[in-house]
Amino acid sequence: MLVKRMLLCNIGTEDEEEVEMRKRFCTEIYAMNSLPTLETVYQAVYTLNNNPDPSEKEKASQWLEELQKSVYAWKITDEILHQNTELEWCYFAAQTMRTKVQLSFHELPAESHASLRDSLIEHISRVNDQTNTAIVTQLCLALVDLALQMSSWQKPVPDLIKRFSTTSPGSLLEILTVFPEEVSSRALRLGANRRQDILADFMRSVPEVTEFLNSCLRTGGHNHLIQTKVLKSFTSWISVQVLSLPQMADNIIIGTAFHVLSNSMSSRMLHEAASDCVCALLQSLEDNNNNQAIEIELFNGVMALEQPFHMSVAHEQLENCMNYCRVFTELAESYLDKIISGSANGKAHYAIKIFDLVLICVGHHDYEVAQITFNLWYRLSEELYQKNNDKLTSLFKPYIERLIEALCRHCQMEPDHEGLLDDMDDFLDFRTKVSELIRDFVYIVGSSNCFRQMFLSLQAPNTTWDSSEAALFIMQSVAKNLLPEENDIVPKVVEAILNLPENTHIAVRYTSLLLLGELCEWIEKHPQVLEPVLNMVLYCLQQSQLANAAANCLQSICTSSREHMASRFSGLLQILQSLDKFSITNEAAVGLLKGVAAIIEKIPPDQMQQAMKEVCLIQIKPLVELIENDVKPERGTKTDPAVWMDRLAAIFRHVNPQVRNGELHPCQPVITEIWPVLSSACTKYRADSHITEKCCRCLRYVIRCVGKQSAPLLEPLVKQIVTLYSQHQHSCFLYLGSILVDEFASEPGCIQGLLEMLQAFIVPTFTILQASNGLKNHPDTVDDLFRLCGRFLQRAPVPFLTAPALTPILQCALMAIALDHRDANQSVMKFFFDLIHAGRNNANAEDFEVRKSLVLNVIQEKGQDLITNLLHAFVFCLHTYVLPDIAEVIMELMLIDKQSVGTWVEQALKMMPTQNSGGTITATQDQLQDFHKLLLSVESSKTMTNVLREFARLYR
Repeated sequence: MLVKRMLLCNIGTEDEEEVEMRKRFCTEIYAMNSLPTLETVYQAVYTLNNNPDPSEKEKASQWLEELQKSVYAWKITDEILHQNTELEWCYFAAQTMRTKVQLSFHELPAESHASLRDSLIEHISRVNDQTNTAIVTQLCLALVDLALQMSSWQKPVPDLIKRFSTTSPGSLLEILTVFPEEVSSRALRLGANRRQDILADFMRSVPEVTEFLNSCLRTGGHNHLIQTKVLKSFTSWISVQVLSLPQMADNIIIGTAFHVLSNSMSSRMLHEAASDCVCALLQSLEDNNNNQAIEIELFNGVMALEQPFHMSVAHEQLENCMNYCRVFTELAESYLDKIISGSANGKAHYAIKIFDLVLICVGHHDYEVAQITFNLWYRLSEELYQKNNDKLTSLFKPYIERLIEALCRHCQMEPDHEGLLDDMDDFLDFRTKVSELIRDFVYIVGSSNCFRQMFLSLQAPNTTWDSSEAALFIMQSVAKNLLPEENDIVPKVVEAILNLPENTHIAVRYTSLLLLGELCEWIEKHPQVLEPVLNMVLYCLQQSQLANAAANCLQSICTSSREHMASRFSGLLQILQSLDKFSITNEAAVGLLKGVAAIIEKIPPDQMQQAMKEVCLIQIKPLVELIENDVKPERGTKTDPAVWMDRLAAIFRHVNPQVRNGELHPCQPVITEIWPVLSSACTKYRADSHITEKCCRCLRYVIRCVGKQSAPLLEPLVKQIVTLYSQHQHSCFLYLGSILVDEFASEPGCIQGLLEMLQAFIVPTFTILQASNGLKNHPDTVDDLFRLCGRFLQRAPVPFLTAPALTPILQCALMAIALDHRDANQSVMKFFFDLIHAGRNNANAEDFEVRKSLVLNVIQEKGQDLITNLLHAFVFCLHTYVLPDIAEVIMELMLIDKQSVGTWVEQALKMMPTQNSGGTITATQDQLQDFHKLLLSVESSKTMTNVLREFARLYR
């Protein structure tokens, strides 16, 4: 065939006919406005997988994505699968078919469902499940997703067992594996009613499923691949809890799983499948722990795996060791409630010995094994904290002490390691998790005891640098919890750190700096050590590998010891002037400036203004040079104006002096002096969104710092940001506008100017939001726009509610309810909440009646649309994390006009679909009425959230 020959031939040997054919296809392939030919699709797939030209691959990828979204994909993929020629074509077709069934099932008329089912069954029958496993998986997923959505298919599981058990058992095993997994797929939006029906069908099908799985083991019991597939399938069915515990008793498959685990030399895939199966069993046991006989059988079966674990350690089988650890940890978690409740009197429950087995795993030489157990320790810590039972805490104290010792060993670097750990090192991430875990449960053993335990290990004979560093690392995890008055161990530790030999490994010095930073509150109570500590920090600040840690340590000391450090301000100023000579990141520099800013508050008032000026000028001078010399910014370097703006922002954010009424704020003259520079930067870099955002952020903290004393900046700042926003719609201008509203809208003379600012923002904002996918493409603009409007509602509600811009703002807000973006949606919901609340809040009695009347008018006009859009959005468009915000809005509506809410909800429910595209009932009339009644009876936002969540499940 010419097409096939053309696709597979070497380009260098093409004849003229083939070249013309390829050119014609390349022209056709990127202009799909009708059903494309198979040859066109083949060419696109071939281009995507084989063409060396990235631009051509990108074009092919985009075209294929459009094809997958189109209705033509159903017919095209079916034809490709019927031809069953090239592997890459068939895989594309199978994957597309699965995607279409999963996401576009509504495109199919109900009368075509059966023919699609039969076609998929035929395709699966014809594909070799041994060589084309990826294609089989995609087709099985497509068939399963179809069955789950096709309510007219009454008994899919028995039908498929009957159809494939003898002809294609491998494919059937795949189908039975993915069936339970796909039930919980949120992409299918089956709804709670359909899922309940499916699970009921699964329960009725359990005998046939287990019989087929058992027959597979009987006929191919020595074949590891078959065993693996059987175990995976059985695990899926356990996970959806359609098997009762009695059905698991004396089960051949469970026996096989334990048999596999008892042999440490089992193949990797089989061992993992057996581990997954037992873990699923134990999770099921935790949820249905009412069968003591099976409990004990599983407990003893798992405990008997200790010896195989040791054999795996001996044979250095890391994957198997991790599997055993998962099983032991899962057993401990499934028994955790019983162990705690059964040991409340101080007498240990029999199952507590599982913690010994878990700690054996934690003792494994590879830290990845220990990490598997972390969630268990978090849960144990939470349970013991909630119980607050001294006997229980004492019972588990030895286990936690052993755990800390083991984790300390795991935190040791390699003895031959040079330098510090790399930021991208997985081991660094593990140590961070260890530090968090220890902070979580250290109360069980006591921070001082843990600190002492590590100190004793430091004093052990022949201690190596790596063990010392690990002990110091654990100590810094708990140092914040030590009493500042501690005078036993901490002084000795600090003295040892201050007297570290010159040849000390750099990692020990680095961790020592971290520890000193965590001991900042102790240092504040022991000022006699402050001078030597600062000398050490300054010495380390000049060493490239230690500079960041030293800067962070100095920040902590400045923040905690502000009174003591105020007298050393001149020395700190010298450090700031030399800051860029040190090898520190901008983040560390910003942190150090935070510490210095905190000290400025403690400087005598008559010196504060000069101190502030000197600190700010250090950042302003480089910014002025960049502007005047027209230096091209390079992000993250000293040529990036954002670097200096971040530093200025840190200063103003953390300076908070006490100023009496009528007194001049010490920072006000400084702000007046630096404003022209920031204004010039805003104008010069107006096209750069990154720099502009940093500039607005800096101005935000400048204004926040001095509050209403920044009023001289208001008029020029408003004019500038309005002009710049009309040229470049950076949303940060809207955010800065909201800060100005928050600070000045309570001043009568400022309100009109701020409303004019809002009106000027509206036109360019709506221009971009009304474009195709405008809301979706500009979530930051939505976020900042409604944050700005919310500020008006909080500070000047009446002027805002009578402004001409209100109507289009409300329309935009109603549309933005369905925007699936966390921050933007949260701002929209907060806007509606503030709008409604403004009609109830009588804190300002002067304008309350006017405000209430205005709000009620808006609610009566937009209430039905608001409720309808909220209902539709949280059911069909939004993630569940938005439900608390939606609940707040509905509750506020009910508090102001419950009767109208009842009517609006009733009308909105009439518009909700009662069936999905597969013919499944999504919500019955009784369920809709129950929801309506329950919603109106709710008295708290938390309860409202739960009501909304349960209702949404009917459609998801």
